[in-house]
Amino acid sequence: MSDEKICVGAIAGAYGVRGELRIKSFCATAEDIETYAPLTSEDGQRNFHLALVRPIKGGFVARIAEVTTKEEADALKGVQLFALRDQLPSLPDDEYYYTDLIGLQVLDTGGELLGSVKTVADHGAGDILEVQRVGSSETVLLPFTLAVIPTVDLRAGKIIADPPEGAL
Repeated sequence: MSDEKICVGAIAGAYGVRGELRIKSFCATAEDIETYAPLTSEDGQRNFHLALVRPIKGGFVARIAEVTTKEEADALKGVQLFALRDQLPSLPDDEYYYTDLIGLQVLDTGGELLGSVKTVADHGAGDILEVQRVGSSETVLLPFTLAVIPTVDLRAGKIIADPPEGAL
């Protein structure tokens, strides 16, 4: 598990003409992305030694030593940046990395299987679980709050949900 990669950010494109990049950080403390270097691409084939230059709206301006032109920076647009799990801080019992939630079974409070977690999103107002319904292409969005998701058991691979009226 120590070699498992966690997505901590993404390259949003070039910033200026000297090879600087726009970086979006997915870290709880956004600036921490720099401390997890070297970051890798998803396939692990490329390493990135990231140095933050300054904050901008929605992220940071950063430099990567190997990138010196706007064209090289543009070519990296959309690349997700990964750190090894053992580089990241341990979390309290009631906090989770998104990657740990994806694929977990979701059961209602009566034990009926509702589906499995397809994605986790945060659109600013709080985390949302997208649950893929059993035997269907339908998905349901559930707020990731204590009232709706009272139990997350990573070891058992399941989440207990108490969906709001009409959610299903």
